[in-house]
Amino acid sequence: MAIRIDGKETAQVYQEKIKKETEEFFLRTGKRPVLAVILVGNDPASISYVTSKKSACDSLCFGHKDFTLDENTSEEELIELIRKLNEDNETDGILVQFPVPPQINEDHVILAISPEKDVDGLHPVNAGLTLMGKDGFVSCTPKGILALLDRYNIQTDGKRVCIIGRSNLVGKPLSSLLMQKGRDATVTVCNTHTVNLKEITLESDIIIVAAGHVNTLTGDMVKEGAVVIDVGTNRVEDESRERGWRLVGDCDYNAIKNKASYITPVPGGVGPMTITMLMDNTLIAARKRAGELI
Repeated sequence: MAIRIDGKETAQVYQEKIKKETEEFFLRTGKRPVLAVILVGNDPASISYVTSKKSACDSLCFGHKDFTLDENTSEEELIELIRKLNEDNETDGILVQFPVPPQINEDHVILAISPEKDVDGLHPVNAGLTLMGKDGFVSCTPKGILALLDRYNIQTDGKRVCIIGRSNLVGKPLSSLLMQKGRDATVTVCNTHTVNLKEITLESDIIIVAAGHVNTLTGDMVKEGAVVIDVGTNRVEDESRERGWRLVGDCDYNAIKNKASYITPVPGGVGPMTITMLMDNTLIAARKRAGELI
């Protein structure tokens, strides 16, 4: 039976550390980290995510600025708000909740955010620094996954790692991070079009699934003792639930838990770490702007 990697408990440990460092920062500077969050439209999932981020700011004694824009907001209006926040000395980090309505180009939005305030780690400058192994803001989900591996003393040195998913948000930055000196993994990046995917996963010591599809990874695709990190969040119908649905990941959890050595649940695995790392990045941004970090 696999050891369940508890993202909620790990996030709490990191948040306690962040809160302590935030209080110390306040005592030194008289300032608190401030995160600006922009929501365009009224997508229920996005509203839920934004609410969680506000709650995290409150619990960690961060300041936050919240902007909810109409779904018909133009790209020019959104970018103008971002420019104002770039110039705002009180704002340390800027996050635009994606997805945005179709009239807005996400790439243009990402480029508009100052790299120094890009606490989501999506700007090409920060993505490039991650690729090069240099200091910059690391995308929050990959950063959270590495924190989980560290918390459970899961070694990557010399291990074969399979990442299923090639997004700019997870797959690409995570592959770069795992290949760097100090992590020293041998990484294969796959996707749902990969031929003979099962052959690759069966050879892998660590499998990280971020494909966005239910049952991308099944029990027969995992060797005994592998580590499985499930990044997926999918809604499936469930008449036994009052709301009529439940959240599942990209893995067949029940089939894999009897073969893996470690596995993340959904919910309660990677998700809580993503928001925690956003808070960590915002504190780092505040400390850099205060001149404490180079």
